[in-house]
Amino acid sequence: MIATVVIAFTIVEGLAGLLIGVMLCALGAAVYTLVTNKPGMMNLPSRAWAGAVLAAALALSLPASMLTDPPDQAPAAAPTASPTPAAVDPEPDEAEAPDEREAKPTSTAEPETEDAAPDPEAPSPSVPNDPDGRTALGLLETIPVKGPAAATGYDRVVQFGESWPDTDGNGCDTRNDILVRDLQDVDRDGSCRVISGTLVGPYTGKQIAFQRGQDTSHLVQIDHVVALQNAWITGAQQTTYEVRVAFANDPLNLLAVDGPTNSSKGSSNAASWLPPNKAFRCDYVARQISVKAAYGLWVVPPEKEAMQRVLSACPDQPAYASGYDAAPNVEPRAEPEPPVEEPAPAPAPAPQEEQPPPAPEHVHFENCTAARDAGAAPRASRRSGIRAPSRPRRGRRRLRVELGGSPPRGPRRLAHRRRISNVI
Repeated sequence: MIATVVIAFTIVEGLAGLLIGVMLCALGAAVYTLVTNKPGMMNLPSRAWAGAVLAAALALSLPASMLTDPPDQAPAAAPTASPTPAAVDPEPDEAEAPDEREAKPTSTAEPETEDAAPDPEAPSPSVPNDPDGRTALGLLETIPVKGPAAATGYDRVVQFGESWPDTDGNGCDTRNDILVRDLQDVDRDGSCRVISGTLVGPYTGKQIAFQRGQDTSHLVQIDHVVALQNAWITGAQQTTYEVRVAFANDPLNLLAVDGPTNSSKGSSNAASWLPPNKAFRCDYVARQISVKAAYGLWVVPPEKEAMQRVLSACPDQPAYASGYDAAPNVEPRAEPEPPVEEPAPAPAPAPQEEQPPPAPEHVHFENCTAARDAGAAPRASRRSGIRAPSRPRRGRRRLRVELGGSPPRGPRRLAHRRRISNVI
């Protein structure tokens, strides 16, 4: 059988097949002898011989693999985004980063993913530097450190306004403003609506072809660098509605990024999530520090430690200035009207206690006839329900018992009645 296997591999693969056939047969025989301590098909006298044969078989695997021709692999075609007609696949204009949802728990701020080499020519979205020339590390020291507040009452629309309004008054909504700023080779439908472009994702360094459409727009999302829910639990509850709307639409706090990476971030802070692209981490942390300082937010202790750890590799990283003032174009939130308090109904009058009729005055009548004529004496009447007392029948019952109990029935009943009448 061993010879048959070796010949078959030799015919199919040549010299490499010969080596593979010998190796497989030796492996099988050696393992069998090692397990059962029986000679097997190669008549190995002991387990020591089986171990030697196993080592030899493993040694044959290297030359066998070198002689085997690797299979031809067709080069992978680079993915290209096919244009989708906007009339067929309308894009949901309200698509945005999922940072309003609960933060997904992550075990570390260093994601276990391969660091994609960032494009050296990919420009970072331009924002003005701090006018005082402060570094991100220096600005971090001015931010208060507190514990997180409760997330009670958080609602994206109620607390931070509708998604992507035109707060700067340029005629375009915030989403399209950020797409125009961060994408390259932008193609628009009119003066505002971006329908295609190329994004070099700052979080991964990878190039993404953006195409507006129902099934493609979510591949590029607008991320809040400081998530809205994170802002809510670090001081935004104490600000006004207008300030929160400005925060949610501040270009310093917004980045066009790839959708899957943004979904993994959720509403995490720097202590639990950092961009996989390490070359962008200094810029990312500097933006978070600048945004929190501009809007009076605080950082939690683990968050500050993570920021300091990142900036230790780039101590000269400059801070950024917001300079965003959209208050004139923010529609004030309609406050609910206070409920009108209806006057309490007047209490019902207390029930009047019925007064007992006055006691009749004592009237003296000369006799019973006069009392009856005056209507003072009781009269037996069927209508009034008063029944005249009947004559006691005790004597008859006693007599009935003495005469023998109950009266007879039938023909003797009449005679019995006569006898009783005579006795009475």
